[in-house]
Amino acid sequence: MLVEDSPTVRTLLCHIIDRDPRLQLAAVCVSAEEALDSIGQVAPDVISMDIRLPGMDGLEATRRIMSEHPTPIVVIADSIHDTTLGIAMNALKAGALTVVEKPAGPGAVAYDKIADAIATQLFIMSQVPVIRRRGPGVTTSAHRKSVQEVATPSRANIVGIAASTGGPPALAAVLGALNKTFPAPILLVQHMGAPFMEGFASWLNDQTELRVKLAESREIPIPGVVYVAPGDRHLELAPGNFLRLTSEPPLASQRPAANCLFQSMARVAGPKAVGVLLTGMGEDGARGLLDMKGAGAFTIAEDETTSVVYGMPAAAVRMGGVSLSLPLDQVAARLKQLTVEQSP
Repeated sequence: MLVEDSPTVRTLLCHIIDRDPRLQLAAVCVSAEEALDSIGQVAPDVISMDIRLPGMDGLEATRRIMSEHPTPIVVIADSIHDTTLGIAMNALKAGALTVVEKPAGPGAVAYDKIADAIATQLFIMSQVPVIRRRGPGVTTSAHRKSVQEVATPSRANIVGIAASTGGPPALAAVLGALNKTFPAPILLVQHMGAPFMEGFASWLNDQTELRVKLAESREIPIPGVVYVAPGDRHLELAPGNFLRLTSEPPLASQRPAANCLFQSMARVAGPKAVGVLLTGMGEDGARGLLDMKGAGAFTIAEDETTSVVYGMPAAAVRMGGVSLSLPLDQVAARLKQLTVEQSP
């Protein structure tokens, strides 16, 4: 189902969908109200959702759909610099799976690349099982596990976190439960289109007491700050404990890649690091988490019960790189426990 009020963009998106043999256009709606009226009859596998719509906007539409007719939603954002991006990020928090850039016209230099990315995201997200969302929470206490299952090692002084599909709300939940006195820096990789990363970091900064910023080369990470890998650059921890950004080739089609971050932390920080792998498709981060565990670091994977997509965490568990699997609402508490000085 395509939800888009602009005739020009609607035509472009219809063309993108029609030319891809993996996709079939089930319905075209020019407003959120029309989409809500017809979704029960159409029962689409995936929805392409505009954010700025007449009447009800895409954020409220996402909330209603995820409450009444849970369906994978791909947000199409037309701006990366104004309030539109904030609305898009909040739509992810409300249950949308990912955000992609609206295409320019077919004559644009990057048209084919953006068109292929949109079609691929729609196809991939159509395969994701989603659950009914009744409120802002992302976890329930029904799935709690003991955080005492694994002994706490000596104090860690740096944390690496990676996420992909479903990552923004998961990261908001984890970082939102940490306060500005958190005693370690956090290095973060989120798979997302490069144009959205600056706005994503700004949005995430509003979700937590921690300071969230895009990482810069040769920056020395300090406690209480979250350093986000910028768009299309790998983020690494370099010898001497400073940050390094590289344009090395993508790993498994990802740049930034969680494996690059985690493997660098294994080499530089060893047992003084903590690695956290949250919801996401594929296997990025699994090998890196295994390297971290092998270097003596404590490693955490999000539990299947709370993962939007249990792909990356599951791969890490299969490889043996996970010290402990936790539901999302217990990750922050464990991070606090791991980064405070332990009594002798």
